[in-house]
Amino acid sequence: MKSGRDHRVPLSYPAVVLLSKLPRQDDRVFPGMGQHAILKALQRIVAGVTAHGFRSSFSDWCAEQTNFPSEVREMALGHAVGDKVEAAYRRGDLLQKRRQLAEAWARFCSGGVKQGGVVALRARAS
Repeated sequence: MKSGRDHRVPLSYPAVVLLSKLPRQDDRVFPGMGQHAILKALQRIVAGVTAHGFRSSFSDWCAEQTNFPSEVREMALGHAVGDKVEAAYRRGDLLQKRRQLAEAWARFCSGGVKQGGVVALRARAS
């Protein structure tokens, strides 16, 4: 993390199932693959995609379509929450609430929650 603090990330059940099916040699999910390699892989599927675009989509969905408090959303994104005084007293990381948020996001992304005007992404033609 940029802040130098650990950032625990709760995974949704579908994410755990998917990751459990991947062949692994150690504890890392994508060994030897930095953020730029992952971004390049995404861009081979959809031109112009960025990590910040995904983060922005998540943030907008959370703010507009859910009742989760903004603190939960911001902590899920790894952002600092509150001013210096609040940060001095905040010891938790809202992990249980972020786990519920991850499950809601997974349901939304898998089509479990129907929304109007959704456009399917297609792989680019080679």
